[in-house]
Amino acid sequence: MAEKLTVEQSNAAISSDQPIIQACDLTREVNIGEDKLVILQDINLRIRAGESAAIVGTSGSGKSTLLGLLAGLDVPTRGSVFLDGEDIFKLNEDERAQLRGRLLGFMFQSFQLLPSLTALENVMLPLELLAVGNARAIAYDWLERVGLKKRVKHYPRLLSGGEQQRVAIARAFVTHPKMLFADEPTGNLDMITGAQIIDLMFQINQEQGTTLVLVTHDKNLSARCSHIIELVAGRIVSEKA
Repeated sequence: MAEKLTVEQSNAAISSDQPIIQACDLTREVNIGEDKLVILQDINLRIRAGESAAIVGTSGSGKSTLLGLLAGLDVPTRGSVFLDGEDIFKLNEDERAQLRGRLLGFMFQSFQLLPSLTALENVMLPLELLAVGNARAIAYDWLERVGLKKRVKHYPRLLSGGEQQRVAIARAFVTHPKMLFADEPTGNLDMITGAQIIDLMFQINQEQGTTLVLVTHDKNLSARCSHIIELVAGRIVSEKA
């Protein structure tokens, strides 16, 4: 006879089935004069903790809008998003910002580094916003980890595109976020550098068990993901998980 699960084991099994990211009937519309433009319509998705999910589709399909809604950076016309069990659109803007600071890391195609800060200071910034002690030492360790030990005092304008994205990776992971959202993280990089950044991102992601959500046109990047969501004209047309 099979051994019965303990209460703790049963709860763990239930918890493992719960999505860390869930969208329910998510719709985003904008009014243009007397017309209504539907950017996203009735999006329903579930992403489990530790998954790597790619959101793919042609330009204008709604990929970046979906990522922004999942992060609570934009507000839907209707529908809900749950992050780690929290209904984020029941929170006000300040509360959503606090939740992002606790749960999320971000990477962008344009890197989004602050030009007036050194590489080290850029990586320190999320730690300082969370009042984490010893931020300088932690940030230095992360820059060494991504191969930029000799670039810590350099400003973004003195770094190559690949080096800037390495700084962005260190900044995204430095707070050990539960989720990392990335919008075209290799879009401004050449093929070889992009491949190196993909390898580095997945290596760190696997080490930390972060849930990774990517918007990408890069087929090599989406192929590395365990969950692929395809959008066409604001709707999910296929999903592989």
